[in-house]
Amino acid sequence: MKRVAILLFAAAVLVSLPWWAGDQYQLHLAALIGAYWVLIAGLNLVVGFSGQLSVGHVGLLAIGAYAYAILAGTHEWNVWLALAASGGIGALCGLLLGLPSLRLPGFYFAMATLAFALIVTELVLALDGLTGGGVGLSVPEFPAPFDTAAGSYWLILGIAVIVTWLTWNVARLMWGRGLIAVRDSMVTAQAVGVPVFHAKLVAFVFSGLTAGLGGALFAVMQSYITPDTFLFELGLFFFVCIIIGGRGSILGPFLGTVVLTALPELSAPLAKLGNFFYGLLLLLVVLLLPEGIGRLFQIGLERLRPQRLGSMPIEPQPAQLALAIKAGQR
Repeated sequence: MKRVAILLFAAAVLVSLPWWAGDQYQLHLAALIGAYWVLIAGLNLVVGFSGQLSVGHVGLLAIGAYAYAILAGTHEWNVWLALAASGGIGALCGLLLGLPSLRLPGFYFAMATLAFALIVTELVLALDGLTGGGVGLSVPEFPAPFDTAAGSYWLILGIAVIVTWLTWNVARLMWGRGLIAVRDSMVTAQAVGVPVFHAKLVAFVFSGLTAGLGGALFAVMQSYITPDTFLFELGLFFFVCIIIGGRGSILGPFLGTVVLTALPELSAPLAKLGNFFYGLLLLLVVLLLPEGIGRLFQIGLERLRPQRLGSMPIEPQPAQLALAIKAGQR
């Protein structure tokens, strides 16, 4: 019951945020966290659960953003159809990237995803007739009632909740345990019958789907996108959110997303030291709390809610006791 009450309270706070947020910028920041989380929730299955070092998801984010801008803007598709197509295109690109690269060992896979992100940036610049090149593209906004800051926030919140529910279902069932087995020991996972490559590929394709959706939402929030919007540092940011939050959980990476997205606002007077604070936080977490800040939050909840140890009654068994005494007298 306590868990249900906490979830209901959190839902009430998130849904009512537009009414009690201090200003429009804070609401925009909350929507940005939601858009980032749509991508990171899928990426968490790749990095946090299956242990694949993907640092180039910003390329998939850019593909989703440009797909939405081109389909909904240039070709005047229905925005909801364009949004769904952006997710589908992201999943397709995830499949085309994952088929050859997921067979590579960790470091080489990371380099493959990095190369993919760089290739996407170069293609965006080269295909200026389609993407606008360095000038960029204008992004159509969502129709009413989602054309306001509050409406956009509620839409992103709804999509983020659905994606979180999907990833939570994967994580808590045997599929999620299989991914963790792949992360911890690929040989052991194969020995117990886990289809290693298939499991990694499905997780990566799903992360491409969420990256495509997140890219479309991110593009609408920006209202205008250029290649400079999708720098490598953004892809590294997604990866660090998972590492700081803690691998193998849903709550930890979400907390990492919230903290790292809000950190520039907390250090606004020291804007030039933004990367310094990112690096310092990452160093502290790796050295002092390797399991991530999500584990710290769980420890706090466990201390607030102590577990009750059940007692097991012991029934006397005189027959067995008599046999033991006779055996000792021999």
